[in-house]
Amino acid sequence: MPLVLMNGEERVLPEGATVADVVRAAGAGEGGRGVAVALEGEVVPRGQWEATTLADGCQVEVLQAVQGG
Repeated sequence: MPLVLMNGEERVLPEGATVADVVRAAGAGEGGRGVAVALEGEVVPRGQWEATTLADGCQVEVLQAVQGG
């Protein structure tokens, strides 16, 4: 099971976990609307989330747009 650094916190994920799994674990809404993901400092296009697997020790940032006023 890979141990990844997600938004500055260590997380243990199931073997074969993908960027899409991390987006769900971060609590993003269905489909990840308004979400951006960076893996090792590089943006991962939404179309590649399901196919991009995470390796042990990688750093992932999940950013979600928030409306305010």
